Amino acid sequence: MNKLYLGAIVAAVLMLIATYVSFDFKHGSSDIVNQIAILGAVVLVIATIFVVVKYVRQMQTDTATGELMSDNWDGVGEYNNPVPTGWAIVFALTMIWGMWYYLIGYPVNAYSQIGEYNEDTKVFNDKFEKEYKNVTGDKLVEMGESVYLSNCIACHGLNADGIEGQASDLNVRLEKSVIKHAIINGSNNHLLGSEMPMPDRNGLMNANNNYAPITDAEIDLVSSYVANGMSGAGADVFAGTCAMCHGEDGKGLEATAPNIASFDAALVINVIDNGKKGAIGTMPKFDVLNKKQKEAVAAYVQSISK
Repeated sequence: MNKLYLGAIVAAVLMLIATYVSFDFKHGSSDIVNQIAILGAVVLVIATIFVVVKYVRQMQTDTATGELMSDNWDGVGEYNNPVPTGWAIVFALTMIWGMWYYLIGYPVNAYSQIGEYNEDTKVFNDKFEKEYKNVTGDKLVEMGESVYLSNCIACHGLNADGIEGQASDLNVRLEKSVIKHAIINGSNNHLLGSEMPMPDRNGLMNANNNYAPITDAEIDLVSSYVANGMSGAGADVFAGTCAMCHGEDGKGLEATAPNIASFDAALVINVIDNGKKGAIGTMPKFDVLNKKQKEAVAAYVQSISK
C-alpha cells in the first residue's frame, strides 16, 4: 500500500480515537446537540484526511501544462491560466456578503453579542447610579477603594505608590520628574475635560504676557517647589512663569489650567475619561467605569494623597 494512504489511514484512526476519548458518552450521548457535534467531528476528520491526501497526491504526480505569459522574471514564467470559475464565484459572493455585513447585517440592524452586552451594561449602570447616587463621604471613599482594587491596583499598586515607577504615585499630587517632563515637553492630556494643551518650555509666558523660555536651573527649582507641596525655593519662578495659568496657590484657573497643588475630583475623573501621557508613559482611559464609580475613585485618591 502507498505510504501516503497508509499514513492517512493511521492519522484518521488516531484522530477518531482522540475524538472518541474526549467525548463524554455517559452524560452527553442522550443530548441531540452533542450527537450532532460528535458526528460533525467525525465528518470533519474524514473530509480533512481526504482533502489532504488528494492534494498531496496531486502535487506528487501532476505536471504543469499550458501557455506561458509573454513576460518572465529571471527566466521564471507564469502560466496564462484563466481564473477558476468556482473560485471567481466564491470570491464574488464573499465580496457581496462582506458589503451586506458591513452596511446592513452587523451592527446596524442585526443582533450582536456586543450590542446585547452594551445594552445590559447600560441597564446595570442606570440601576447602579440610582441605587448609589446619594452615597457620599466615607461610604464614597470605601466604594472608591473597592473600584481601585478592581481596576487600578495592577499598575498603581496596593499602596498606590506606582510600583517603583511603573505608574504615578497617587499618594502625592505630582513628583518632581513628572513636573519637569511637563515643563520641558508641554502637556496635552485633556486634564480640564477638553483639549487645553500646555506649551513646552519655549512657549511659556511671563506675567507681562511676553514669551519667556525657562532655564534648566529654573525648571529644577520650580519642579522641586511644586513637588514639595508649593513650598521651599522656587516660589519666585512659579509666580513669574506658572501662576498666571495655575494660580498663585497652584489650584488652577477655571478653563485655563489644572490644579497642580492637590488632587480634585474633576481632575481625577478627566484622567480616567481620557487617559494621560507623561514622563512614565501612557495611561489608558477607563470607559468600563460608570459615573459614580469614577466619582468614588476620585474621592479615594483624594483621601490618600498628601
